[in-house]
Amino acid sequence: MKLPTIALVGRPNVGKSTIFNRLVGKKQAIIEDTPGVTRDRIYGTGTYFDYKFNVIDTGGIDIGFDTFNKDIRNQAELAIDEADVVIFVVDGKEGLTTNDLVVRDILRKSNKRIIVAINKIDNKKSMENIYDFYELGFDNYIPISGSHNIGIDDLIKEATKEFKKQELDDYDSDVVKFCVIGRPNVGKSSLVNAILNEDRVIVSDVAGTTRDTVDTPFTYEKQKFVVIDTAGMRKKGRVYETIEKYSLLRSMKAIDRSDVCLVVINAEEGIIEHDKHIASYALEAGKSLVLVVNKWDTIDDKDQGIKEFKEKVRAEFQFLSYVPIVFLSAKTKKRMHTLMPEVIKVFNNSKREVKTSILNDVIVDAVSLQSPPSYKGKKLKIYFTSQTGYAPPKFTFHVNNKGLVHFSYERYLENKIRESFDFEGVPIVFQFKNRNE
Repeated sequence: MKLPTIALVGRPNVGKSTIFNRLVGKKQAIIEDTPGVTRDRIYGTGTYFDYKFNVIDTGGIDIGFDTFNKDIRNQAELAIDEADVVIFVVDGKEGLTTNDLVVRDILRKSNKRIIVAINKIDNKKSMENIYDFYELGFDNYIPISGSHNIGIDDLIKEATKEFKKQELDDYDSDVVKFCVIGRPNVGKSSLVNAILNEDRVIVSDVAGTTRDTVDTPFTYEKQKFVVIDTAGMRKKGRVYETIEKYSLLRSMKAIDRSDVCLVVINAEEGIIEHDKHIASYALEAGKSLVLVVNKWDTIDDKDQGIKEFKEKVRAEFQFLSYVPIVFLSAKTKKRMHTLMPEVIKVFNNSKREVKTSILNDVIVDAVSLQSPPSYKGKKLKIYFTSQTGYAPPKFTFHVNNKGLVHFSYERYLENKIRESFDFEGVPIVFQFKNRNE
């Protein structure tokens, strides 16, 4: 499914992040208790009636001349380039500024549909400033207050009015779609080529369909696959080389359409924060994952190295302790044979359905082994558990009071489920419901 994209741009401190949160509806991240993984949010998905769309938040554009401002400007230009609609956020309290005019000039060159959101309009005085902004010369102006949720509905309605109902991918349900994601220069393209050059793979002629990402259908061991490559899509120009963060945009579109995500790490350079960032997006999207350590041919003592590097990966990716790690070299094809079996395994695990009676036995045993901690003399009681979804697997617990669920106990229950059923490579979603819900 190819989602349309809305970009938010404007100078610093006009309230873009608040509007971003309104558009994507602050959804609870699955990994909220892991510090440093999902901070610096720049990308999200929103829904409005039948429309689903991507939202990009950008840093504030300032006319200062330091390098950081140049970076932010580059990011914003790239976001505008990716967008179908741009919401230009201005500050209704302060009125028009020189920086707003700088942003206007960037937007005029873009030929995109622009909506001017005049933010912080929550009193009579700021209402009087509205007309100053007509000087910007755009067609659509919508007064809003991000913090008071005024006018947001009108804004989303205007932004989505030309969006078409989402077309579904034209692949049969038995086709396994997986994408190759990771920061620049980790060897994503080489990996895709190595997968497609494997002896047992039959590549079909429909390669490279005209999407933002390149889809290649192929058959492996009589099973149909589509590999979605996000790598070779960078357009010319330094903007696309300097802003690593925005390689995320194309990765996110690929993640949305995939069943399994291969997160590629460069063995030569080791793990950096950005690798975790990219993996966390796949996790939040509820996708199955395989961590692929590429360029393994550059490591000297390979056997001892695997053990040590695995420990390093486990320490850095603590929030992905259940994900398999594959070591290979796309360049020399060494250990390439270990990859596809893992893709198949985690895909099958994501579709696994657990019998209600067996699941409840596991939960009853878990509770009798370690009962929930009490809070102010009250204790959590679990009456009944059932699996209410798959890909990713979702488990609903009927309890006396969901406010008594402590995250450490939730983690304990997840570990017990993982010990009993094979959900390797797959995130698990828990929902707790009170009896009366």
